Parts: sequence; structure tokens; C-alpha cells
Amino acid sequence: MVYRLIFRFFLMKTMLFSVALMTASAFAQAATGSITVYQDPNCGCCTGWVEHMRESGFTVKAIKTSDMGTIKEKLGVPVELGSCHTGVVDATGQIIEGHVPAAAVNKMLADRSVKGVSAPGMPLNSPGMGELDGTLVTVDFNGKPFSKD
Repeated sequence: MVYRLIFRFFLMKTMLFSVALMTASAFAQAATGSITVYQDPNCGCCTGWVEHMRESGFTVKAIKTSDMGTIKEKLGVPVELGSCHTGVVDATGQIIEGHVPAAAVNKMLADRSVKGVSAPGMPLNSPGMGELDGTLVTVDFNGKPFSKD
């Protein structure tokens, strides 16, 4: 009888700890799941990428501006990795340059040492441009391959 009480006590304690851990994880994801994206007001593919990110669970604030060059320079986006829009993860300051898939963004968020990820140019097999076909390669801001989606 005493063993059952002890077992139930530890079981309840373990369950409460698990619930607390899941709640904390949900709050952490919500904090990193907010993105501010700067995009040209005349670019429709940028809007497609924003929709992709929202459908993937991110909260996205879109700011339309025609001064993208200044924004990219201020944020430290390497010129050779440039694309049509630039996102900033609100909680971490990490940069998303161009049509980077949500899976690659999640991978970046898991490693805060990664300053930014880019899908250079406007690849046709990227979110907002077309269907992912498993061959899109994103690169980190050092120019090294980061993901393949």
C-alpha cells in the first residue's frame, strides 16, 4: 500500500514536470516564431513566402519598403547572398534572406550561432516561387551549404 502511494506521488510529480516542460517549450517556440520581413511593395513572390511561413506556424509582420538595399546593408546581409526580401527573427535577430523554407528556418533557430540563412537570388524551387522539389540548397552567411529542401 505504501509503495503504491509512493509510486503515485512520483508519477504525479513526473507528469507535472512534463506538463511544465511542454508549456515552457511552447512559450520558447512562440518567442522565436515571430518574424519581421522587409519586402518591396511591388513583389508578389515575397507575399507568397510570407504565406508559406504563416502556414508553417510563424507569426509574420510584413513591412513594405522600396529601400531594401539600406536594410540589407544595416542587417549585414552579404551582397552575394541577396534576394528580394529580408526577414529578421524578432527574438534572436537571426536573418532570413529570400525564399528560405520554414524547415531551414527552424534548423537555424535551433542553433543561435547561425547569424543568417539565404536562398540566394530567386530560385524557382522555393516557397513563394514554386514547389519545393528536394534540390533547393540554402546557405549560411559564411556561404556554406546549410540545408537541402
